[in-house]
Amino acid sequence: MKLTWYGHSAFRVETKDATILIDPYLVGNPSWTGGWEGPAEGVTHVLLTHGHNDHVSGSVEVLKKSGAMLVANFEICMFLVGQGVSGDKINPGNIGGTVDCGSFTTTFVQALHSSSFGGEGGSNTYLGNPGGLVLHFPEDKTLYHMGDTDIFSDMGLINELHEPKVGIVPIGDRFTMGGAVAALACRRFFGFDTVVPCHFRTFSMLDQTADKFVAGMEGSGVKVALPEIGKAITI
Repeated sequence: MKLTWYGHSAFRVETKDATILIDPYLVGNPSWTGGWEGPAEGVTHVLLTHGHNDHVSGSVEVLKKSGAMLVANFEICMFLVGQGVSGDKINPGNIGGTVDCGSFTTTFVQALHSSSFGGEGGSNTYLGNPGGLVLHFPEDKTLYHMGDTDIFSDMGLINELHEPKVGIVPIGDRFTMGGAVAALACRRFFGFDTVVPCHFRTFSMLDQTADKFVAGMEGSGVKVALPEIGKAITI
């Protein structure tokens, strides 16, 4: 599995049979100025955890260019169809459900957050409940992108059901759990081999480093992978 981070919560996941963009915040992202065209090359699937602009912006461009399958909750799928995305290429689900994505499956799990798309004049379009995404691959490690969330005790149930080995974890505080709490979540509830922190540094209101998370994971035996923006790492 190869992961490329584009800042915030945006990742490209490359496996043997799929190339996936998760929360492709590729338009308006202050951490990523490389455009959306490069990350969109060869993409087969676009997955969205929730509807906030800093997770969805860039999705329409990528989906129109690539013809990729959109995997998200029903509200987000229909909202993006209204923005010109093909209704023939959506694969909607909701919390507790699993959808077949061809070469892998995606299970929608709980997240403690909110979900809407901000428009002009302070308007907000409700886009369903926020979630995390668990990706099961037949020949690779199971990946859990937590989306935006705080710690919650049912993370233990997610681990029991899915046993993810790779975790993408928000650590920036204010809008999600901070680094110390995120480390507690990983240590208490999961048996990860590798964790990748995200949702930090993008804006001044967020924590600017992963130091608290790294310190909290010391001695856990779990590898903390700190990717550089735009550079692929192999898991």
